[in-house]
Amino acid sequence: MLNRFAADYLGGMAEAAFAPKAAISGRLSSCDGLLMEAVGLSLPVGTVCSIGADENGGAGSVEAEVIGFRNGRTLMMNLGGPAPLLPQAPVRPLGSPGEAQVGAVLLGRVIDGSGRPIDGLGPIRGATAWPLAGKLQSPLDRGRVLKPMDVGVRAINGLLTIGQGQRVGIMAGSGVGKSVLLGMMVRAAEADVVVVGLIGERSREVADFLETKVAGAARERAVVVAVPANHSPVLRIRGALRATAIAEAFRAEGRKVLLIIDSLTRVAHAGREIGLALGEPASARGYPPSAIAMLPNLIERAGTCVASGGSITAIYTVLADGDDGNDPVVDAARSILDGHIVLSRKLAERGVYPAIDLGPSVSRVMTDIADRPHLAAARVLRRHLSTYEENRDLVLMGAYRSGADPAVDRALACHGAILQYIRQDADETVDLATSVAELVGVFGDA
Repeated sequence: MLNRFAADYLGGMAEAAFAPKAAISGRLSSCDGLLMEAVGLSLPVGTVCSIGADENGGAGSVEAEVIGFRNGRTLMMNLGGPAPLLPQAPVRPLGSPGEAQVGAVLLGRVIDGSGRPIDGLGPIRGATAWPLAGKLQSPLDRGRVLKPMDVGVRAINGLLTIGQGQRVGIMAGSGVGKSVLLGMMVRAAEADVVVVGLIGERSREVADFLETKVAGAARERAVVVAVPANHSPVLRIRGALRATAIAEAFRAEGRKVLLIIDSLTRVAHAGREIGLALGEPASARGYPPSAIAMLPNLIERAGTCVASGGSITAIYTVLADGDDGNDPVVDAARSILDGHIVLSRKLAERGVYPAIDLGPSVSRVMTDIADRPHLAAARVLRRHLSTYEENRDLVLMGAYRSGADPAVDRALACHGAILQYIRQDADETVDLATSVAELVGVFGDA
């Protein structure tokens, strides 16, 4: 009996394909705030590691991402909070780098920059993988923007018409109404899926956004990636990349996706923190070259796809520090995007909401997706508004005499109708057809 057991059982074990694999491990050699250095391991950039006492990342451990190499050492950036780390603490990789969970199982869920659910609805099962940095497309694989997209805001539908697959920036200083305008567009946008990346904003805004902007039926078609301002700069960048990767996967299925990144400036701030920690030279406004160069790589991933027929319509909020329209991030975003909506603090102070400044705002695809009567009426409104703004000081001082200039007289007569057209309550929705009809009805024959 013993001989037969040895022959069958032990013989079977000998024939089994067993290949022992060595565990990769290094040691922590330096820790300076967010930046850490490890020796004894070689890992690709983007790998997430556990630094601490045990292999599974238990108590007393912290996660960090490999961001570069220097003098034979591996440079890592802290992804978590403070931890009781000691010199020579073990450093172990947690998995392959650069993958995001994507798929329909994410609809209705809220995740963090690492892809972990934070909505209390349990783990995410059945998701597929997509490269965090996206899949490089040929320029010829991108289709033209030919169909308008209804966003529910009268002034944007009529005067800055957005197309399916367009990339648009909402640019303004702090407290001018970017988030409110964004919420108006999210609630009314005609899209199969809405992917929202709340990057570097206040933690309070996450719950507020879920309860007011994507509440009810809208929640079922939305995926929210939330990485507040107190999180690591690497996590903030990974949050923007993850939101874009999720949108790309839905586009590959042929769906119309609305991608919201709030805000692009916070992503650039995170890149600035990482670049300065790595010793890059600071240029304009303290931004190292890598922080600005990162923006085209992120923005260019949105758009239409000829192969699948899907599209990503992307809306990025851009914070103009100090209301400076020539801020490096604002200037870089304006040169890459297919249009930008500028919000004016002066209009907001006059009680005009949304405070859209039509002069510097532009949609670069509007001529391709709007008909001629619509375009003609929009030009008439813009001309009257420009004439009024040029002569506003003269009118307020009483220096202008009625009848001196017919163009100014028409602008003064139409100014009330222009403000009425731009104004819209935050809970009001005006569809595209109604917006165009009102515009052509008032300014079509002017």
